[in-house]
Amino acid sequence: MKKKLIIAAVVLLVIAVIGGVIYFELTHGNRRLVDTSYRFDRAILALPNGEIVEGKVSSWLDFSNSDTVQVTIGGKTYLTHYSNVVLIND
Repeated sequence: MKKKLIIAAVVLLVIAVIGGVIYFELTHGNRRLVDTSYRFDRAILALPNGEIVEGKVSSWLDFSNSDTVQVTIGGKTYLTHYSNVVLIND
């Protein structure tokens, strides 16, 4: 009986932790990395033609082993090098 109670308590604890992580991931940030969320509200991008794009970030994504970042602003997605973008957290 005691073993069943301990097992039930451990299962409930695991479910609570997983539920908390899922809740946090769904309610925080527009970029998720394993257990960390990074949220950026605005971005400024420098395009190759000299144009500057600034706006509200819908989402962003970086790529492992790369200096490339993908930023979506106003429904448009930009793929650029990190040196061409500033991500801002208001």
